[in-house]
Amino acid sequence: MTDSRRIVIAGTGSGAGKTTVTIGLMAALKRKGHTVQGFKCGPDYIDPTYHTAVTGRASRNLDSFMLEHEIVKEIFVRGSEGADISIIEGVMGMYDGKEATSDKGSTAEISILTGSPVLLVVNCQSMARSAAAIVKGFQLLNPQARIVGVIANKVGSEGHHKIVKAAIEQECGIPVVGYLKRENELEIPERHLGLVPSVERGELTPLFEKLADLIAETVDLEQIWELAKAEPLQAKPTLFAPREASANVTIAVAKDPAFHFYYPENLELLEAYGAKLAFFSPLAGEGVPEDADGLYIGGGFPEEFAAELSQNEAVKQSIRSAITKGLPTLAECGGYMFLTEAIVTTDGDSYPMVGLISGKVTMQKKLAALGYREVRGKEGNFLLGTEEQAKGHEFHYSTYASDQELPAAYETKGLRGTKPEGYAQDNLVAGYTHLHFGSNPKLVERWLNRCAEVAARA
Repeated sequence: MTDSRRIVIAGTGSGAGKTTVTIGLMAALKRKGHTVQGFKCGPDYIDPTYHTAVTGRASRNLDSFMLEHEIVKEIFVRGSEGADISIIEGVMGMYDGKEATSDKGSTAEISILTGSPVLLVVNCQSMARSAAAIVKGFQLLNPQARIVGVIANKVGSEGHHKIVKAAIEQECGIPVVGYLKRENELEIPERHLGLVPSVERGELTPLFEKLADLIAETVDLEQIWELAKAEPLQAKPTLFAPREASANVTIAVAKDPAFHFYYPENLELLEAYGAKLAFFSPLAGEGVPEDADGLYIGGGFPEEFAAELSQNEAVKQSIRSAITKGLPTLAECGGYMFLTEAIVTTDGDSYPMVGLISGKVTMQKKLAALGYREVRGKEGNFLLGTEEQAKGHEFHYSTYASDQELPAAYETKGLRGTKPEGYAQDNLVAGYTHLHFGSNPKLVERWLNRCAEVAARA
């Protein structure tokens, strides 16, 4: 249970200004001495990196497509512990989700599941009274998603803001709690994978501070503080219910600027089932820890560091040796790319990688794949059986190609149909899909049991 304040920052559409408002609000409230917890609707890894940098607390994903509703609430309650206020950044437009005919997977659904009031960010450029019509429509589409206030973004002047404010407050009965001027707008750099290291190095901290200044200047923080009051939320521990550890093993986890896209719950579930996590940095020249019983190489962007990764033969040999000896391994997206023979950059340069998976990946300037995946294991996948399902997400700019026909890891179902994906052989499972272990915790138990079996035979 939590009695922390909570609020959803929703937008009328992508580009409305959700991230600008979210980061600025987080930074401004933290500056006032509040402990702020960030959340992100949907599967995105990048916005949570911003939240974490601003708040000093690990931001978490709330995804009502990949996870059962009770588990979404459980993650929210666990993550909010110790926070004065939780701020949930929406995804796309407030009602945009898995499908056009329902709220499934949308910001609206998350607001309803968590009982969170909504602050709607509206792009008011080139409109006046029409802004009220937009807000009214958002209120009426699903009244269960409780919009309690509006931030008017991209207004031309203080006078423009007053017109918009008068229209919305008269017609919609909710306050406009502030505005951001078009002329003062600070553009957050294009959010792509290569930007994340600059966040972690603190290079964007001055931008975050400026966003806090802007929010504090023209947005009523005290009014938002009051609007964020909500009834205490209860969630029965399911995903993290007390249990006996199924295995006493050590999982080596690659974690550095090249490999660090992990849902926090994935790592926490490994620990909940008895694993000890040993982090190491391939980029810093660290090999697989000697006491490792299993290996997890997550997503990221090895292409940004392809030259450095390629040159470190000792690290590549360490990973080759560990997997060849039978260490049960999961490699996702960036980790999958790293295990192939080579990464070819957009400049056409080819960099040799670990070479355990025949073929190479080639970077493209446009997205190669984006979307949710319903995943079933293929024959030979030690994590997921052919009759078992998990859920995940794909987001990558590279394509994989091989001259050989290799055993796939998964059968994945997305908007464009069903296809084989990834690579599975012996104790290695690799693919582009980022799995959320909360969608099928049995794969955690199976992984750790396999690790214990292999360790016992060693």
